[in-house]
Amino acid sequence: MKMKWSLAASFAAAVVLVGCQSIPPGAERGPHHTMAYDVSVETSDAARIEVNGQDMGAAPLHIKIFGDPDGTFHDFGSYYYVVRAIPASTNEYLQTKVFRTGHLLTPEDRIPPRIYFDMSRPAPNYPPPSYYPDYGPPPAYYYGAPYPYYYGPGVDFYFGPGYYHHRRW
Repeated sequence: MKMKWSLAASFAAAVVLVGCQSIPPGAERGPHHTMAYDVSVETSDAARIEVNGQDMGAAPLHIKIFGDPDGTFHDFGSYYYVVRAIPASTNEYLQTKVFRTGHLLTPEDRIPPRIYFDMSRPAPNYPPPSYYPDYGPPPAYYYGAPYPYYYGPGVDFYFGPGYYHHRRW
């Protein structure tokens, strides 16, 4: 009888201590246990704003981002959340902000309260997103012309008498 009570008490304690991360009261709920964040997007000059390839309108504007309750981007199946500012006139540069979402155990970024694009600055040269998000492609192995000898793992075949063991008394 005492065993049942101690088992029930430990189960109840585990349920209370584990719990769930809940959304703060008054926050707008989103899909997959997310909450809505209001992000202000501003530019130095007139520009159109695109979010993940969808046109959102002319800047300045507010976009709604559904993220995790801890303030980070939620993984909806993509490695990146991309916000672009497309200039409306010449002599300005296309600007892009790329945020990581934590897809397949990759790092995730925090949702900023404000995104600002300076349209007169040239965009930095980011490497394009790849299939291998943070590590880059696997290293190339050469088995031919530049390196004639390969000292890697291989298979050895032994022919002849087998292992012979002498006993010592």
